[in-house]
Amino acid sequence: MKVLKLASLVLVFLITSCNSIKVVADYESTTDFTQYKTFAFYKKGIDKAEISDLDKRRILKAVEAELMAKGFTKSENPDVLVNIFTKSRRKVDINNNNFGFGYGGYYGWYPWYYGPNYGTTISEYTEGTLFIDLIDANKKELAWQGIGSGGLSTSGNVAKKEARIKEFVAQIMAQYPPVVAP
Repeated sequence: MKVLKLASLVLVFLITSCNSIKVVADYESTTDFTQYKTFAFYKKGIDKAEISDLDKRRILKAVEAELMAKGFTKSENPDVLVNIFTKSRRKVDINNNNFGFGYGGYYGWYPWYYGPNYGTTISEYTEGTLFIDLIDANKKELAWQGIGSGGLSTSGNVAKKEARIKEFVAQIMAQYPPVVAP
């Protein structure tokens, strides 16, 4: 029974570790972010992002929704230009989940029963990184950058993919505006 509970806990950990998104933000500390009220997308930069046009539209739609929720409006003469950039790479996780059950652990050591790889799991997934840049339109300088990295949905389920993109963008944009220390 304890083994079953432990296996369930390990499975939950593995699933959630692939689903977590690590987010960091960087910004120009002398910038007054309250001055930014309008935005537009930086088409030249976005066109260079090496993802499908469908995913670009999903990301831009999510960014637009987040900015509008923060009080921004879309404009032909914007205060900030929004640019995106993406990276992806294959990741392999190898976990040995034996937890000391051998070598005199809870049930003794029975190598003929468990085998040499008992408790070892291997998982492969794609880790994606999304960069969202806010560029001061007047100065033509990067003012803020949010970066999110995490596992991507490759199941072919469009609804899950859209939800994951919204989750990435929401967690990145939660870092804007930065809390500037006095």
